[in-house]
Amino acid sequence: MELRFFNTLERRVMPFHPLVPGEVGMYTCGPTVYNFAHIGNFRAYVFEDVLRRTLEFFGYRVRQVMNLTDVDDKTIRDSRAAGLPLREFTAKYKEAFFEDIRSLFIEPAEVYPAATDHIAQMIELIEVLMQRGYAYQSEDKCVYFSIDKFPDYGRLARIDRENQRAGVRINADEYAKDSVADFALWKAWDEADGDVGWESPWGRGRPGWHIECSAMSCEYLGHHFDIHTGGVDNMFPHHEDEIAQSEAAFGGKWVNYWLHCEHLMLNGEKMSKSLGNFYTLRDLRAKGWSGREIRWVLIGAHYRKKLNFTFDALEQSRETLARFDAMFQRMREIEAHGDGAEIAAAVTAALGHFRSALADDLNTAAAIAALFELSKTANKLADSGTLSAAGAGSVLAAFREFDRVIGCLEVDRVRAGAAIPAEVTALAEQRAAARKARNFAESDRLRDEIARLGFTIEDAPGGAYRLKKC
Repeated sequence: MELRFFNTLERRVMPFHPLVPGEVGMYTCGPTVYNFAHIGNFRAYVFEDVLRRTLEFFGYRVRQVMNLTDVDDKTIRDSRAAGLPLREFTAKYKEAFFEDIRSLFIEPAEVYPAATDHIAQMIELIEVLMQRGYAYQSEDKCVYFSIDKFPDYGRLARIDRENQRAGVRINADEYAKDSVADFALWKAWDEADGDVGWESPWGRGRPGWHIECSAMSCEYLGHHFDIHTGGVDNMFPHHEDEIAQSEAAFGGKWVNYWLHCEHLMLNGEKMSKSLGNFYTLRDLRAKGWSGREIRWVLIGAHYRKKLNFTFDALEQSRETLARFDAMFQRMREIEAHGDGAEIAAAVTAALGHFRSALADDLNTAAAIAALFELSKTANKLADSGTLSAAGAGSVLAAFREFDRVIGCLEVDRVRAGAAIPAEVTALAEQRAAARKARNFAESDRLRDEIARLGFTIEDAPGGAYRLKKC
């Protein structure tokens, strides 16, 4: 089955063909480590994780590089405000980022390059751009990229350059979409930088934000690789500038596929630090929500659609995962004989639907529907007493396959309270016997006794029953 992705550069869904058969080089935009990342950021990181897991699910070996931006306008500004050296200030947020991605079941990238460890590579890349005539040093001692020298500038973000003013320069790392202008590759040191600076052929200074990713991706993936990802807010200026400087320096096409995820909304509004309407992962966990519950919400909508984040969605996530947990426990407890033929077709269909949904530009919503359908079928067969242990095992095996991408089902984890105490099981067996004897008064008494011990009992046809923790 062929994978297909929406390539932002082409504005269409395209078959995926890597440069090297069976292998994928992927660069994913990581955090700027000046604060705790909010869950809007984590929507992008979880999307990138689903992409990675899907590629692996389809048999590819992935080399993923995710940068850590530890020097830019914001990290310098906030480290100085905190009265801490830049490296000491950013170390706290690097550590927090890795703790957060572990709690969201995000697979680690192969490389996490920090910008401050790759200054030499950035200087070397800027020297190439100077030599090839794409960069110049201005009167303010900064080095800029001349977008007039790169005719394809604006192709990714569909920028209209007709009305731009030639010669306008922008020193800031981030700027508005209507500010199309030459951007800084190297910023001359000034007092606002404090003790942050490196020596270069153009004087003491520091790199611009955009050159960092080009230099680090080149270091670990080469001059031409398969996939570059990020949020839609990275498309301009960051990704547009990356393309210009990289293709100007290396010649030819830099990245084959660009994938961007949409914004996460909070109660219908874009979530962002600048607006102040955001939650960090730590805020949500302090309120009692688990990483797996948050992840389930984040993967629930297609990555190219806005996702409205609400606490109602978290409640639904908790209930859904609890139902899956109960189903997994139920499957483990089934002991009936049989070869599993009673559910084989449903398992095969669910795996097929799951795979085809993911192949269709990571359609996670459709993929998750396959999980619900198989769970419904398995429970229905278990209720009727016709599901064998072999069939239950095949259901669990299918969900393990699903979890290679979903990442938070934890099929084989026996949760606290999941095991049924022997006392409760004995009472349930006595109640089943009472019901069979049509002694309904005794049956009701035993049901109440089971409830007193913290369990509910659900009756099924044929005298079967199901125990659940209250």
